[in-house]
Amino acid sequence: MNLLPVIMSGGSGTRLWPVSRSKFPKQFCELLDKPLHTMTLNRLKKYGSSVIVTNKKFQDLTEGDIRKNSFNVEKVLYEPTPRNTAAAIGLVCKYLQIQGKLDQVAGVFSSDNLILDEAAFHEALDVASKTAATTGAVVILGIKPDHPETGFGYIQVKDRAIGTKKATEVLKFHEKPSAQKANEFLNAGTYFWNAGIFIFKVENMINHFKKLEPEIWNQLESLKPDLSNLNEVYKDIKNISIDYAILEKLTSPELMCVTCDIGWSDLGSWDSLMDKREGLNQAQHNIQVASKNNSVFPVENKTYSFVGVEDLMVVDTADALLVCKKNESQKVKDVVDRLKVTNPGLTEEHVFENRPWGKFEILKDQDYYKSKVIRVDAGQKISYQSHAKRAEHWIIVKGEAVVILNDKEVPLKTGEHIFIPQGAKHRIINNSNAAVEFIEVQVGSYFGEDDIVRYSDDYGRS
Repeated sequence: MNLLPVIMSGGSGTRLWPVSRSKFPKQFCELLDKPLHTMTLNRLKKYGSSVIVTNKKFQDLTEGDIRKNSFNVEKVLYEPTPRNTAAAIGLVCKYLQIQGKLDQVAGVFSSDNLILDEAAFHEALDVASKTAATTGAVVILGIKPDHPETGFGYIQVKDRAIGTKKATEVLKFHEKPSAQKANEFLNAGTYFWNAGIFIFKVENMINHFKKLEPEIWNQLESLKPDLSNLNEVYKDIKNISIDYAILEKLTSPELMCVTCDIGWSDLGSWDSLMDKREGLNQAQHNIQVASKNNSVFPVENKTYSFVGVEDLMVVDTADALLVCKKNESQKVKDVVDRLKVTNPGLTEEHVFENRPWGKFEILKDQDYYKSKVIRVDAGQKISYQSHAKRAEHWIIVKGEAVVILNDKEVPLKTGEHIFIPQGAKHRIINNSNAAVEFIEVQVGSYFGEDDIVRYSDDYGRS
């Protein structure tokens, strides 16, 4: 099938705090066996190359996932600032127009959704893609509801639960309903969840932009072929969802729906995620005495005990703990809103950071020293750099590496140490086929990540 997956990966996932944070959002977190971003790209790799649209601040996370899993990605489009889904999809269309791919059939998918029945998913995509290619319609996947959900929008279709054999007419979009309305929708059988998955021919979507959102398209038309003026164009572009901008303004036969039952979840709350995590190593972390129905998102190698309580969810990270009653997790967003005022760092960053060469975790951060454990992946190297306000001690605790110190090579193996004087040029290179880990202790007057001068970098950072 000639389908180009377009993966939207700009969300912040605030409802899954404290695991999901603005600089490390839920699509990159290991919420299940693998990060959702990885699972999405795996699910779609059968269609060949893909295009990813994401925020510039997720560049290291995105490229790290692509490199680690050898994904076939044609292009990553980095938005300089979030401008909602209409701008993102318009940007993809403009990029594909520049590439001469107006006849391309593209499908839009979120990077942070879970799909359990992949066979049914691909069957639905096959019908939707053929419909988009032959009729020119924009084709939405409608997800069969299994409970009266008030947190999703709904698509009302003409034919009752026809499955994935053919596309059906869309009668109306419905906003998130009341509990009573959600029950009515479930019983009617002609209302389906809007999962934000849709398929279209690029030329037809461009025509919809020209007709329905000419201001957005006119701005995108000013993009240079190499997208070098994207920052300038994007800062003033309209902030609106593709649903409001385009989809809800279309009528049949321009808009069709393929209804399906694919085990879809947006994992938009701790309640929905804990349901999917049942059985994932819960027993070894969770001791319950005179207690029942309590769930844990655990820190590794840590035991949690419940006494005399029920229906609780505990979400633990190195620097924040969430205790929430089941069916109340939508209110986690209120916690995040408060923290943005009182302690914004807790909503933005973890004590660890992923980098294109590996990862580091802060062990201790004091006024007079800072310590980290740093992992450099196989075949990777950190930038050749210096620090103006600190010196560093490195001790290798796993593997072997070469340290470059003021242009001299120093081989190190497990248990060996090197001192990096303040202002010295240095880097560590891992030429082996296994990760290298070392403990770094910083001493000096300032330990911020911005105290760095790069002289050479394999990842294009300045």
